[in-house]
Amino acid sequence: MVGLEIHQQLASQSKLFCECNNKGAEHPTLTFMRRLRPALSELGVYDPAALFEATKMKSIRYHSHPSTSCLVEADEEPPHSVDRESLQTALILAMALHSKVVDEIHVMRKIVIDGSNTTGFQRTMLIATGGYLELEGNRKVGVQGVCLEEDAARLLSDDNITREYALDRLGTPLVEIALEPVSGTPQEVLQVAVTLGRLLRASKRVERGIGTIRQDINISVNEGSVVEIKGIQQLDQLIKVIEFETARQRGLIQIAAELSQRRISHPSEHNEDEIHEFIVENMTDILRRSSSKAVTRILDREDTQFVAIKAEGFDGILGYEPYVGVRLGRQLAEIVRFYGLGGIFHSDELPNYGITESEVAAIKERLNLINGRDAFILIGGDRDRVQFAADAIIQRMNQATRGVVPETRAATLDGKTIFIRPRPGSSRMYPETDVLPIKIDDLILESLKGSVPKSFDSYIQDLMQRYELNQKLALEIFDSDRLKLFEDIIKNTKVQPTFVASKITEDLTSLRRKGLNTDRLSDQTIKIVFQLLDKGDLAKESIPIILETMLMKDLDDVKQAIQILGLEQISEIEVNEIIDKIITDNMALIKEKGRDSLGTLMGRSMSLLRGRIDGKKVSSILKSKLEQGLS
Repeated sequence: MVGLEIHQQLASQSKLFCECNNKGAEHPTLTFMRRLRPALSELGVYDPAALFEATKMKSIRYHSHPSTSCLVEADEEPPHSVDRESLQTALILAMALHSKVVDEIHVMRKIVIDGSNTTGFQRTMLIATGGYLELEGNRKVGVQGVCLEEDAARLLSDDNITREYALDRLGTPLVEIALEPVSGTPQEVLQVAVTLGRLLRASKRVERGIGTIRQDINISVNEGSVVEIKGIQQLDQLIKVIEFETARQRGLIQIAAELSQRRISHPSEHNEDEIHEFIVENMTDILRRSSSKAVTRILDREDTQFVAIKAEGFDGILGYEPYVGVRLGRQLAEIVRFYGLGGIFHSDELPNYGITESEVAAIKERLNLINGRDAFILIGGDRDRVQFAADAIIQRMNQATRGVVPETRAATLDGKTIFIRPRPGSSRMYPETDVLPIKIDDLILESLKGSVPKSFDSYIQDLMQRYELNQKLALEIFDSDRLKLFEDIIKNTKVQPTFVASKITEDLTSLRRKGLNTDRLSDQTIKIVFQLLDKGDLAKESIPIILETMLMKDLDDVKQAIQILGLEQISEIEVNEIIDKIITDNMALIKEKGRDSLGTLMGRSMSLLRGRIDGKKVSSILKSKLEQGLS
């Protein structure tokens, strides 16, 4: 089962709780430091995800600029009223999903102490519940809820000691839409995400481009637990992530089954203290003289140590790989890295990495380890961090007997997932006391009904009729991040819409396939290219060459690219002179082939004139001169 949760930035003029905006961000001029710590919830318990973050012991440095943030983002001033435009957009999208809007909106605080919020919490509010998303073939997917919330700060860097964020993005309005879990192939889940994304874009009230929309998924297999995967930013990642995570969870279930056959049981549902016993011993003295570079790199620093954890009955389990890339040892290494440690060594892969057979034997002897039955995990690093990591590994080893552990993981660019924290508990949410509730009545909803976006099919038909596009181009321009740019160019120039659409979609796709980052081409740059074309200062054929040159040579100035390529517009007199010379030089060919020589002459003409004048004009002049010469 896969449950989709989409977070979409809104195209509002200001942030959610202040009048700042995140557009046109300048280089930060202010910095300040924070340390965030967990606090007891109103129920008297700590949130497990918050406790996990606290064990990393990191300081947070924030970077801000007065043009994009104020005292609200710094948590030095209470939040202002909820941005009206953002609230209206959330209500409109809820109605588009046939959801039931709540009578009164309450702002809540959701505990987050990874530093991405200066307050230690994210402000969020439930807008609507229920409803459905219409799919092709008269199918529907249920909606769990629609929320309006603030985006997190933008991560700049992260090391063992300090995490750094920019505040330009913090507070940007987001709509969060959670769908009911669906079962089906990864391709079917992808189609659900595509359909929801198209509905959001049809509203014309959301941002477009990389980083403006993020898909999170909750995924589970039979006999497994729900795992949350965060941060899928591109749709082509989605299928890979679902396939990998499905294999990972099935692999963990097989590992649990193997442990069960060895009669290694997990803590009972009613008593978490009934854990399998793991012995931890200090191995620093054994490894002090090791020739392993991985070991000496750690022990050469002050206040470091190596400890080994004895895992009775786990021999062969840490390296067991039921699916490619799915190993318990790898799962443990992911956890350790979050404590600023490089990873782990375990007995299923040793001797290796410069650790000798005699060193392995000494570790086994100290642990009273029984060959063929028991295993050990070796961790090295700063003394305090090693202790935290050892505790986390012991907890995870106990959980391994249950199969899939409910946790939060992050999607990687190559379609895999990595551990980031335990699943948060129900105690992470509590009321925001600085913002008054907002009553929503029928008059408000009635006033917004006219803004509810029409269906995707209707929108595509409208594009086809208004701009005389075929269906393929209409779909491509709608799904691109440049729809608004397309409409601006058509409005302000006389260039044919079909030509503009093909350049913005097909040509940019072709450049991406060449490995060029087309995101570097700003909307303003592309507008200038079409303005020059409209004024007759460019030939149509030159546009792909100019854009490619700008990307390859890292240029920002369109006219500079034109000069480098030698594509300045040529006068009609010069064109006639060039064509006259080509005809003179090819008289023998013309006498032999007559009008059939036109193709060859056109090729030779365009080799000199391509990009400097419209090809149709060259063809017209050449045909006229050829006819004159033959008559």
